[in-house]
Amino acid sequence: MADPEAPISAVAARAGVGISALYRRYAGKEELLRALAADGLTRYIADLQAGVDDDRDPWTAYVDCLHRVVDGRSQALAQRLAGTFRPTPELTALAEKAGRLAETLFRRVRRAGELRDDVSEADIVLLLEMVMLVELPGAAEQSAALRRRYLDLLLQALHTPVEAKLPGPPARAADLVARWRARADS
Repeated sequence: MADPEAPISAVAARAGVGISALYRRYAGKEELLRALAADGLTRYIADLQAGVDDDRDPWTAYVDCLHRVVDGRSQALAQRLAGTFRPTPELTALAEKAGRLAETLFRRVRRAGELRDDVSEADIVLLLEMVMLVELPGAAEQSAALRRRYLDLLLQALHTPVEAKLPGPPARAADLVARWRARADS
């Protein structure tokens, strides 16, 4: 779903179905958004789990995992929907599981000395989101190629050794969590 704020009629038209077909499957737009977020988180967890289970050197496993995440666009979908609906306990559990897996991978590559030390795990999440926003209208293959290109460019900048330090503080996990809580608190 490109625009979580889109009216349900636009969602139905984009899916090529009638509004009644959507309402037969989902009680409302919020339930549809929850289903989309659950799908994105489930795919993101599978990508992260494959990275955790990868017994190659930490940098290679990390790079391959991030490529799977970008190619599948799972993390982008889940994050794009953050704050657009009230999360369920099941979605919260999925998000927490994804967070634990991402942290495991991040710590593994950091302990191996392969990742610059002035980058946080939350920085990586936000960088992936930016890469996954690359979308050229009517050019799916070119868009995918550009996303892979920009991910590789970022990975080169993230890989040690790096001489210059980055300005300002890194993003924090709390910055990411706040997006999900915005809707839950309203």
